[in-house]
Amino acid sequence: MKPLTANELRKKFIDFFVSKGHVQISGASVIPENDPTVLFTTAGMHPLVPYILGQPHPAGKRLTDYQKCIRTKDIDNVGDPHHLTCFEMLGNWSLGDYFKKEMIPWSYEFLTKELGIDPEKLSVTVFEGEEGIPRDEESAEIWHRCGIPYERIYFMPREDNWWGPAGETGPCGPDTEMFIDTGRPKCGPDCKPGCGCGKYFEVWNDVLMGYRKTKEGTFVEMDRKCIDTGMGIERTVAILQGKKSVYETEVMQPILKKIGELAGVTYGQDEKTDVSMRIIADHIRTSTFILGDQRGVSPSNVGQGYILRRLIRRAVRNGRHLGIEGAFLAKVAEVVIDMYGEPYPELIQNKDRVYTELTAEENKFSETLEKGEKQFDKMTYFLEKQGVKEIAGGSAFKLYDTYGFPIELTKELAAEKGFTVDVKGFEEAFAKHQELSRTAMAGDFKSGLGDHSEETTALHTATHMLQAALRQVLGNEVGQKGSNITPERLRFDFTYHEKMTPEQIKQVEDIVNEQIGKDLKVTVETMSPDEAVKKGAIAFFSSKYGDQVTVYSIGDFSKEVCAGPHVTHTGDMGHFHILKEESSSAGVRRIKAVLEK
Repeated sequence: MKPLTANELRKKFIDFFVSKGHVQISGASVIPENDPTVLFTTAGMHPLVPYILGQPHPAGKRLTDYQKCIRTKDIDNVGDPHHLTCFEMLGNWSLGDYFKKEMIPWSYEFLTKELGIDPEKLSVTVFEGEEGIPRDEESAEIWHRCGIPYERIYFMPREDNWWGPAGETGPCGPDTEMFIDTGRPKCGPDCKPGCGCGKYFEVWNDVLMGYRKTKEGTFVEMDRKCIDTGMGIERTVAILQGKKSVYETEVMQPILKKIGELAGVTYGQDEKTDVSMRIIADHIRTSTFILGDQRGVSPSNVGQGYILRRLIRRAVRNGRHLGIEGAFLAKVAEVVIDMYGEPYPELIQNKDRVYTELTAEENKFSETLEKGEKQFDKMTYFLEKQGVKEIAGGSAFKLYDTYGFPIELTKELAAEKGFTVDVKGFEEAFAKHQELSRTAMAGDFKSGLGDHSEETTALHTATHMLQAALRQVLGNEVGQKGSNITPERLRFDFTYHEKMTPEQIKQVEDIVNEQIGKDLKVTVETMSPDEAVKKGAIAFFSSKYGDQVTVYSIGDFSKEVCAGPHVTHTGDMGHFHILKEESSSAGVRRIKAVLEK
């Protein structure tokens, strides 16, 4: 069988599960709505958490889609042949419908029949069990009946074969993972799937959500069991095509070719050059997906905007390393949009925004680099006067943190002036910074809508009421650009051209509280997207759920397309109070508010 391209794999997967009674739904935004547990959508199941938790999905109980995902924990590792920040995830879901006896044979069928993978090269892992949760003998037996011999079925512990819950409590369960033997020799007698030596390549993961974690920390078997699967497009096509790296496939080659044209180099000729080319390709591909998203954010110093700025600036630095002069990122983004405009039409719709934001940030950073070089010259001048020929680690880190200088650039500039750099001191400062960032992130993103707590549910309802009130006071220019909810507060970003006055803020507060006081009933209906629009529902970010969407109405005050959850009536929500109104980015304002009991 001819090795599949990414586009062919995407279509084949969707077609296969549609043939098994699934409804194709559209992927969600890469910027999660109302969920502070992560900065970006990290997996295909992320937008479906409310439905996995029990909320009925408008499209039914069998779903399939492809989802653009972003994971940021390995940004500094991007540049090697394997790491990606942005990737596509294929998935299918059973929401209380089928379970192991259907999913595992379908997995085997798709891998061996549809993708043509030799069954002799397949190995699988299943959950080995622990106190209170039995060993997953059922999955192992189903795999064996499909054709996997027992010696290629591995029982693995929780850290390898368990998912969830999304929050502190909720659905969770064992998973079963599928691996392709790459043909490399075993690294030792204990080499098995999951080993990092490269012999076994994970191609697919079926999560078998049959348990619920309680507040007491125990695991209870559920009557309503769910399936969630995930297959990464880029890594899968690489292995199917026999490539050693994703960067050798058609997913990345056109982008690398464009970078090579701009820099006057060819990918694959020099490893140091290749590293910079891979960084630019990955980071601009990711930045294009963020900026071109239906909830696209702008570069900034906080949250998603900070990550976006970091990606853009790292790409610019590596462009300079390759000798590229002038603004070039938009030219690379154009290739990305040409490649992905069909599966993700929002990239074409927002292409002007992508090009404008990339070029503006690129020019701004070029100025920052110049300031950094002046700071470097000033630093070395004073050190030389003191007879010191080493740049301290803390000073090198300041150049990195404030001006975006990577340690390699600082070392290079230092060598030109006859200085050395305390690299160990820099690494210690960098590690301390990372630890502080992780701690802060853990605090900021400790909870989310995955828990469906009473507090987050009320605040989610309040965002709808806030938007309705803002549109009354400021006009229909107001449109939601994003929201973030914790049990303590809501954060709501919206389009508006100027700062709100204190009178306008009070007016909005009063409107929301007046409606809360009316104890309005909250109702939900399922209808077609066209019908929702005709009925006056706001649907700024609506994803397609087959031919159906859910519309939440708060009395006659607010009507929006949304996935929920919401309170059943407004009377017990509490007193709505706006804490702060501020700028989020150009043309976007931000409100932080609370519900006071």
